[in-house]
Amino acid sequence: MTQGRVNAPGPGAGRFDWRDWLDPRRAGWWRMLLAFVPATVVAAFLHAPAIAVFTLAGLAIIPLAGLIGDATEALASRVGPGIGGLLNATFGNAAELIIATFALSKGLDAVVKASLTGSVIGNLLLVLGASLLAGGIRFPVQRFNRTAAGSAATLMVLAAVGMVIPAIFQGLEGEHSAASEHGLSLGVSAILMVAYGLNLLFSLKTHRDLYNPKIAEEATVEEPAWGLRRSVVVLLVSTALVAWMSELLVGAVEEASRALGLTEIFVGVIIVAIVGNAAEHSTAVFMAWKNQTDLAVGIAMGSALQIALFVAPVLVFLSYLRAEPMDLEFTPMEVVAVILAVLLARMVAEDGESNWLEGAMLLMIYAILAVAFFFLPAHKAAAGVAMFFPR
Repeated sequence: MTQGRVNAPGPGAGRFDWRDWLDPRRAGWWRMLLAFVPATVVAAFLHAPAIAVFTLAGLAIIPLAGLIGDATEALASRVGPGIGGLLNATFGNAAELIIATFALSKGLDAVVKASLTGSVIGNLLLVLGASLLAGGIRFPVQRFNRTAAGSAATLMVLAAVGMVIPAIFQGLEGEHSAASEHGLSLGVSAILMVAYGLNLLFSLKTHRDLYNPKIAEEATVEEPAWGLRRSVVVLLVSTALVAWMSELLVGAVEEASRALGLTEIFVGVIIVAIVGNAAEHSTAVFMAWKNQTDLAVGIAMGSALQIALFVAPVLVFLSYLRAEPMDLEFTPMEVVAVILAVLLARMVAEDGESNWLEGAMLLMIYAILAVAFFFLPAHKAAAGVAMFFPR
């Protein structure tokens, strides 16, 4: 969960601090990327090469995701922590969900699953690693609430189990009907959504104090700069534009992948996942830089939880609107990557403290996985669990 963020004045308010400009959510320079929105539309209208449309659409989604985050925070500060937390959970990964939905509608199940995998390992390794590294550069040791982080890490173990079981089931000897495999995925998705609901109850109601650390309470909290009407309008318009840019991005992903010599699984795991969560990632890093490690760890792990326990099951249910539903049978490489990310995140959360070396190690492991996905041949990526469970 990403609730509990502190709204602070941006550059130009009070004494200038160059560190404000490291955070695109507080600085104004990132809004210049909005120019890529009309540029994407023009490129698509003129039937530009797919690689150009793909690149422009990816860059356009980044500032739009930032606007969604700003509008959500402004609304959350007005409706209270409970509903505000739900808003953050719903819109925190809006870009990722919209991109995946359009890919799903076009039958690009491999890209959808890869983007889900990439979002999980990206948050647990890339975002958490970058946050711990940035904070560790300024502070020798950073501490955070081990109970809150440990609960999130345990729920990620549950999500990993939800990926492993369908893969093992498919690899078992004997004939399995498509109905039984889809039924298993549907049942697992329902259980994961129940777990997500319990997580909301835990973090917003029964143990909400764990997610409001003293450092956040002591920080200066200002009234949101946006009014209610402006927040709603920005949220709706930004979400609609993200949907449009996502449709263009997904429409160009296959041809762009071939032009770049990349497999769809690499594009989904690395590129699409980073684009869909770019704005939220920068916030986590900046919070760690300010020694607000509870918030940084909460954003990284909370975003991974939203993807694994909410977005993935929702996509499975949405897939039943088409002829062939999507299952939760991920490739062996994806399963291994998520298991490693979950185990490492769990190890980091165990002692409730971190340093820059831990962050650097997480980033190196992410780099290793990225290299592995880059060189993974397409036919091996599509081979499924038969690589682990030959019949």
